[in-house]
Amino acid sequence: MTVSLAHERALWDAGARLVAGIDEVGRGALAGPVSVGVVVLGPCETWPEGLTDSKLLTAARREALMEPLATFGEGRAVGHASAGEIDAVGIVAALRLAARRALEEIALPVDAVLLDGTHDWLTPPPADLFSGLGDDAGEWEAPPVTMVVKGDRACASIAAGSVIAKVERDALMAAAHADHPAYGWDGNKGYGAAAHLDALRRLGPSPLHRVSWRLPTREA
Repeated sequence: MTVSLAHERALWDAGARLVAGIDEVGRGALAGPVSVGVVVLGPCETWPEGLTDSKLLTAARREALMEPLATFGEGRAVGHASAGEIDAVGIVAALRLAARRALEEIALPVDAVLLDGTHDWLTPPPADLFSGLGDDAGEWEAPPVTMVVKGDRACASIAAGSVIAKVERDALMAAAHADHPAYGWDGNKGYGAAAHLDALRRLGPSPLHRVSWRLPTREA
């Protein structure tokens, strides 16, 4: 599968002027934020050479792409939701919150969204029958969403979002490692590597862990 602008072009041809590609990083981690990268494109014909799903790129290649990505499209941003917010509202609402923050930072009138995967976590759920509120309290309406399976390998906008989110979240976890070195976040970035799990059993969770998740129990 090769990155292209085919999905973006279909939306432009249908009347959308600005299309946002959105991807998340950190959903399955045990510690740190969940991060959502958003890249907004108007009609264009090219994308940075070598752009693809961030998971297929080395750290050095992702870093090298940051300069060309800085001028790719009309706007770009990464939004984050903290471990505490994930514990408070759940991972799906936290993803939505992070995406909303990124879109609000870009502050462009996005007409349509290309979202990686099969589950539309961006669109707020219907209002609750009893409270009259969804999990976003009816305060935000997402642009129309088109799901793209393996979109981070197919859509230039989504791939760009995946790279900027991965680079920014990795930097946050490397910085957090300085305060919590026992968990090895400079290497595992908060995911469930063996050394990370062993540290949780020895030390218990840090303030950056998602304590609502099923973490290893601290040994007596």
